[in-house]
Amino acid sequence: MPRRKTLSDDDVLAAALALMHGKGPEALTFAALAAATGLSGATLVQRFGSKAALRQAALIHAWDGLDRRTAALARAMPRTPAGAVRLLVGLSQDYGGIEKYAEGLLVLREDFRDPVLRARGAAWRSALCGALDACFAEVPGAPRGVGLMLASQWQGALLWWGFEPREPVARHVGRTLRAFVAALVPPR
Repeated sequence: MPRRKTLSDDDVLAAALALMHGKGPEALTFAALAAATGLSGATLVQRFGSKAALRQAALIHAWDGLDRRTAALARAMPRTPAGAVRLLVGLSQDYGGIEKYAEGLLVLREDFRDPVLRARGAAWRSALCGALDACFAEVPGAPRGVGLMLASQWQGALLWWGFEPREPVARHVGRTLRAFVAALVPPR
């Protein structure tokens, strides 16, 4: 089969992410990406320069997608506590089953190691917490910083689900977060 001459960066970075999620971050090499995309290794080296730069570009691409998904879900949900829970349940849909979630944690490790990617994570946290805070803006007695509290509870719910994935992750997250919101801001 002849090699492709062109492929967009978005397509190349999506293939790089697929390799990282499917076989772990160490599986991302120029040779493996060349095999996955049909581009030559030399073309990929010319585009990205180094394996570290390629990995960072792929993870920035993933953060860009998460930013877009978060913003779209935030726009689509009502500005209510139930809307906040639905936003986080919507984000949880992407985790899939336990194997996919576990691979995602390996990839997240790469974000923690890189200051540029850690900054992207911090920026996403701010945007997510702002969207969640907006869902509680009209709720009497809602505590200050409720968005971060709810986002933290969400991350904990994901982690605990990972140890005992007895139900779909979205169902577990929804049930857990609804109970948390009810305890945090009881109905009047």
